[in-house]
Amino acid sequence: ESKTSMEPETRTLSAAVREHLRQLCLHEFPCGTGSWNKSRFLPQTSRAWRELIPRQEKALSPGEETVEDLLGLVRSAHSPWALVEGSSAEDLFLKELAIQNPLMLKDSFFYTYFRSLRVVDKDVSLVDKELLKFVKLEELVLSANQIKEIDTTNLPPTLKVLELYGNKITSMECLCHHPPPRLQHLGLGHNNLLGHLESLHVTSDHWPNLVSLDLSFNNLMDLHSMVAGLQTLQHLRLLLLQGNPLALVPHYRGFTIDSLARLCVLDDITVASSEKHLFRGLSHSEDLLAPEAQILVTVGNLRGVLDSSVLDPEPGPQGPFITYNYYVTYDFVEDEEGEGSQYSGVLAEVGPPSSLEQLGEDILEEIIEDIEESSESGLASLSELGEMEESIVSGASEPLPQSIGSAEELAKLRPLLDPRLCPSPGTVLFSTVPKPWSDVIPCNYELQHTLKDLVPLKAFLLSGTTVTVVEEKILSWPVEQPPSSDSPLAAKKGKGEKDKKEKEKDKKDKKDKGEKEPPKAQKGSKKQKELPKEMHQDPPILRVLGSSPVVLEALLAGESFVSTVCNFGVIRTLEADRLTLNRVKKVGADEGQRAGRLLFESDYQPEPLTVEIQIQLIQWRSTEEALRGLVI
Repeated sequence: ESKTSMEPETRTLSAAVREHLRQLCLHEFPCGTGSWNKSRFLPQTSRAWRELIPRQEKALSPGEETVEDLLGLVRSAHSPWALVEGSSAEDLFLKELAIQNPLMLKDSFFYTYFRSLRVVDKDVSLVDKELLKFVKLEELVLSANQIKEIDTTNLPPTLKVLELYGNKITSMECLCHHPPPRLQHLGLGHNNLLGHLESLHVTSDHWPNLVSLDLSFNNLMDLHSMVAGLQTLQHLRLLLLQGNPLALVPHYRGFTIDSLARLCVLDDITVASSEKHLFRGLSHSEDLLAPEAQILVTVGNLRGVLDSSVLDPEPGPQGPFITYNYYVTYDFVEDEEGEGSQYSGVLAEVGPPSSLEQLGEDILEEIIEDIEESSESGLASLSELGEMEESIVSGASEPLPQSIGSAEELAKLRPLLDPRLCPSPGTVLFSTVPKPWSDVIPCNYELQHTLKDLVPLKAFLLSGTTVTVVEEKILSWPVEQPPSSDSPLAAKKGKGEKDKKEKEKDKKDKKDKGEKEPPKAQKGSKKQKELPKEMHQDPPILRVLGSSPVVLEALLAGESFVSTVCNFGVIRTLEADRLTLNRVKKVGADEGQRAGRLLFESDYQPEPLTVEIQIQLIQWRSTEEALRGLVI
């Protein structure tokens, strides 16, 4: 009993048709027969044909309606008996027929009248043999149902059009046992077709008269074997394969057009004679065409960044010296072989590690080591631990314990990275080079991703990517030299003598080698005062300034690229802009005056944080371009 309740209810096509006819109320007012039109019909008997013909009365009995009035109740949009919005022309015809001549509406009429049957989104899972009663049926539309398989022996042999969009069909094999011999159009888009054997089910052995075939938005991968099967369809003129992983390879359109010479329309785009000429001969290079996709990601200018450095106090002689850098990240699907992405052209170097989670774990190990060392002499203070955690974490973090007594409690200190800095499962995080602040930060980033595993790529394009702007804050501290003696003076003297000996030794070595000594710095010169010191850098503090999803589904639907400007809103403040302006004035008077005019005008509006992103699916436009790409 419990097993039966768990199994989904099987809904047959014939049951859905009967339910639809019942909802049309063809035997209820204003349709059918009743007190509203009783004088128009003779008593019903099955012996006289004339009894099926309505009687033409000159005067109606009280309480009856004319045919015109009854038809008006069905046709008027304001009538309570009007058809629901979206009803088909067949539904309206049946309603009007049920008013004009209701005695015709018998089962024999329905089975011989219908040439087209549309049962859409009715949870049909089984096409039963009752369908064979529709002896003149030419078009059957069963889209958006729950069909996994079809017994083709239940399909009328008169069918010319069969549409099964948006069902759960995983293979065309079930359609190939006894397919309708006259079928001209087969629509199987938005199903779950998968596997290399599907190419065996699209041949003329099964579909000798097929003119139009729609297999779009499935999971078909092998373009070459699919095209080999389609070549046997002598009458095929219209083909849709977009939305499949096989359509993501650069040679998809050219190879398909050159292989199927009779094709007139591919993916809703007419195949022009000029296009056939451009791709001539590409099908002969089949062995050279690798089944891999190439996607070029370009990141342009970053604007509207808040200059955080002007809000920090001036550093003291012992630091900390603070530097800020800004970069953009995006997640992208990982290649099956783990090779990552290949560079093409003039590309920016990837700044932070591709996986920021690893970065966080590396820093965490260093922090825990420092905590363990400090715990030997005394427990680290809560404020110190808070600073350590802040160096990795952006935003909210877990509350810290008041004391650390064991390794288990140390493990609880593991900080949480901002989830926007972590790639989603199956993807890798890529980044532009961190750059210092400017009013417009040119990222100059271009990276070509070459991917061989096309099914995960399709899933990734359906879900889209996430673009994030990150501020990297690094604190640097001067490294103190350990004294060589207990006495600071002795240490200084010893160090001076040691340095003097080393300098004399270097001077002698250079003299022996014939090298010239560098000129001595003048006493009191700026260079001498600002001798570089060895600096120790804290782990970077990462702060997300903005994060936005980018929809990539258009690349599956035939678009060659997605270009957008991600707008994260305004993060700049008037106070920070004024401080930045004062610094700009010191650098250049002209630039400072120009910025000042903009800043203090009454209509001044701070620029929002934006970044330019373009993601292009590379598709070759000619045989020459394809061969050139293969050579490269």
